[in-house]
Amino acid sequence: MQHITVLKEEAIELLNLHEKSRVVDCTYGGGGHSELVLRSIGDEGKLLCIDLDENVFASTTDDDRLRTFVGNFKDIESIIAETHFGAPDAILADLGWRSDQFEESGKGFSFSSDEPLLMTFGNPSNHVFTAHDVVNNWDEENLADIIYGYGEERAARKIAKAIVEARTETEISSAKELADIVDAAAGRFYRRSRLHPATKTFQAIRMAVNDELNSLKKLLQDGFESLAPKGRIAIISFHSLEDRIVKHTFRDLSQKGLARLITKKPVIPTKEEISINPRARSAKLRVLEKI
Repeated sequence: MQHITVLKEEAIELLNLHEKSRVVDCTYGGGGHSELVLRSIGDEGKLLCIDLDENVFASTTDDDRLRTFVGNFKDIESIIAETHFGAPDAILADLGWRSDQFEESGKGFSFSSDEPLLMTFGNPSNHVFTAHDVVNNWDEENLADIIYGYGEERAARKIAKAIVEARTETEISSAKELADIVDAAAGRFYRRSRLHPATKTFQAIRMAVNDELNSLKKLLQDGFESLAPKGRIAIISFHSLEDRIVKHTFRDLSQKGLARLITKKPVIPTKEEISINPRARSAKLRVLEKI
């Protein structure tokens, strides 16, 4: 399935770019936002694209204004320093997933795959633990806590118990094995839902493996500090935990008199965009301007 960039025009418009804008795209992905950024800045503008997956940069356009960096956006401050990019006028992060990251990763993100349980964004050797470690080594209470806390899964206790029972028989080594265990434990709760029973559990484990929420908090803090005066930061989130962090961080900075809310309420996709791309339905865009 071809990836479709969400809220592309809205995000770029609200970043208020000009000819000399220096822009950091923290999640290059399929390049949809970056393509529009390059159209919106002049010859003196600059674009720094960051992504954990070095493969996404294989098809980047040949443009002197564009620089790429393989890394985690939580390190935005050091990346800006290392690349001598200077204070950005705009920072953008799209926290969504490309379809091919699920379906062709080889890391166990897809429920139906026999891929090994890794769920790491970057090189597994750079992670403290993988999904395999979480599923096979974490105790039942910790498993239940992350499945409920990160996945907001109401059947978290049942699922954690089922995982622990299953692994006493044999090691859980593939994504499909884990999905089948979750389905057997909680599938009845999803009989009338379009959601796969393992969706929230996989989300929770993935978030734990990649420390996603703490990475987002660090991006918001260090990214805001890095911005030039009147610079803007735009975040597109896709579930409530992420949006809550963005909302509260932006509100706090505004209340302290350090920033101005450009979006008092999140910008959401139009009905037309959702009809073309149903995965866009949960997207929320928030924008903040540094004073």
